[in-house]
Amino acid sequence: MRQLHNAMRAALAAAAVMFAATSGAPAQPARGAAAEAAPKEDAVAVAGKERIEVDVSSRSVAVTSSFNGTEIIVFGTVENSQQASAESGFYDVVVIVEGTLSPIVARKKSNVGGLWVNTSSIRFASLPTYYAIASTRPVDELAEPDVRDAHAIGFSHVPMNIASKALASGISAEEAQNFRDAIVRLKRKEGLYVSSDYGVAFIGRSLFRATIELPANVPVGPVKARVYLIRNGAVLSEATTSVSLSRQGFELLMYNFAHRQPLLYGLFCVSLAVGAGLLASTLFRKAGAH
Repeated sequence: MRQLHNAMRAALAAAAVMFAATSGAPAQPARGAAAEAAPKEDAVAVAGKERIEVDVSSRSVAVTSSFNGTEIIVFGTVENSQQASAESGFYDVVVIVEGTLSPIVARKKSNVGGLWVNTSSIRFASLPTYYAIASTRPVDELAEPDVRDAHAIGFSHVPMNIASKALASGISAEEAQNFRDAIVRLKRKEGLYVSSDYGVAFIGRSLFRATIELPANVPVGPVKARVYLIRNGAVLSEATTSVSLSRQGFELLMYNFAHRQPLLYGLFCVSLAVGAGLLASTLFRKAGAH
């Protein structure tokens, strides 16, 4: 479209010059040349701006009864790349993969009279159930804290909002941060918050990729990947893509049964447990008789 537009402008300019020549009016090519030069400069400026395009190796992951984790590959390209080679380190790339948002209650235990009991708690309205971060180098070296906080890059910048303002006003900032740190620590212990400081690699001047492992206990639901292109501490471009984790097969059947018919599901589980116990008792009795 831009080439067609420029061609039309050139044709109109030529027609104007011919008309001026036949009518005796002096032609003014300088103004037309300036008008043509401006769009070319703008086109060069737009063409020189880096931006990224990203995608994932699989848009859908089936979660069945035998699901024991999987991995996805986030890959992309830097358009209008200025770096000379993959090893030059001209750009940095950060890949963040987040699971569904869910509320959580964090409780603090204290030693009271020799017993460990819950003494305080905070309810966070939402936070990612899964959070993986991969980068070309440690994220603390990529950008200043305010930039990382603005884009929620890094464990210390994971969005965790306290459920109510009244509750938030009743605790100190230091205590709230202690709860946040404890949540991140427990999530990392469960394998749901993971990081890889050198998990993103360029495989050319513009192509890059990162392998993200999804553990067996990853919550089912949509998973969003955010990718940032960084240069000298500034975010040049960002892009997003997503993966759907969905139950299938027997896992989906039992999930629907438990949520749509909870009473029948409970009776079924009790009957199954009683039947298994009776069967085991009979088998052991016969084995003891022999």
